[in-house]
Amino acid sequence: MKPFLIHQLERYAERLTELDFLLSREDIMADMAQFMKLSREHAEVAAVAGRYARYKQRQSDLQAAREMQAELAETDEMHALASEEVAEAEKDIAALEAELQRMLLPKDPQDARNAYLEIRAGTGGDESALFAGDLLRMYTRYAQGQGWKVELLSESPSELGGYKEVVARIEGPNVYGQLRFESGGHRVQRVPATETQGRIHTSACTVAVLAEPDEAEAVQINPADLRIDTFRASGAGGQHINKTDSAVRITHLPTGIVAECQDDRSQHRNKAKALQVLAARIEEKARSEQAAKDAAMRKGLIGSGDRSDRIRTYNFPQGRLTDHRINLTLYKLPMVMEGDLQDVVAALQAERQAEQLAELEVGGAG
Repeated sequence: MKPFLIHQLERYAERLTELDFLLSREDIMADMAQFMKLSREHAEVAAVAGRYARYKQRQSDLQAAREMQAELAETDEMHALASEEVAEAEKDIAALEAELQRMLLPKDPQDARNAYLEIRAGTGGDESALFAGDLLRMYTRYAQGQGWKVELLSESPSELGGYKEVVARIEGPNVYGQLRFESGGHRVQRVPATETQGRIHTSACTVAVLAEPDEAEAVQINPADLRIDTFRASGAGGQHINKTDSAVRITHLPTGIVAECQDDRSQHRNKAKALQVLAARIEEKARSEQAAKDAAMRKGLIGSGDRSDRIRTYNFPQGRLTDHRINLTLYKLPMVMEGDLQDVVAALQAERQAEQLAELEVGGAG
């Protein structure tokens, strides 16, 4: 393991000793707020320090087994046992190293949140709208496989099928953490259903994944800064939904950001959902501006999540998916379009962890 990581882990071990002492003090126990704060830190630090203690123990076991191995003749029965212990200890140490590295990476509290998924048709007309529908289906299938709940908030259907624009809310554990790198430009290469000459066309959609704001930390929106319009919902929904002005569109005047919701019969519920989406978009705008500043100092491979970045190509004739940020190519496009996104998500998260580890090393050397 790299020295800077050992240094970090030793600090965890030292901090655990400090916390054990602090939590035993009567004045700390008398202050419930302070006691709870230190208890939470103790739980986090103890988890890392415990695995580090196990790592050091296996290092000692490995050294002892190697010494025994060196002292005994190869024909000795104990030599074979020592060799087995060496192999097992090396395997355990490699697994513990990887686990400890992950534990040391900074955690983004947003990763655990629900998310809003926005898909918009781009260049390519009707074919782009059809592909937007295919992307929504792909993400819905993936979400179902994860046990997540998908709720359609607003849609603008295309005449030939698919969507000009669609917004969905995805609820479940670690939704944003898994889907955050889906934001960007998605390009499709295929023969459209409307093509009579059999020519391959290139179309594109943009995807944006926004973390659902935490209610306690959500941006405060001044009601005076809002313009609220009501209108009749479009698309399917039965007789009632199309005869009343139940759909709601909210415009945040200072930024020009707009959110709408039309999935519910109740205007009040649609307004509440539209306000949630609006808050997420305002928060995302602030996050993107900060990310742009950070990117000027450090350009990560995965990118900032800007929806203008072309991140992925779906080539149907070749059955190929290519993620341009990490040079990942998979020849399993039909499975991916059915929601088998796990290989893509895992590769992007691994790249993110590698970037974080590199930053940690720079910080540790500084």
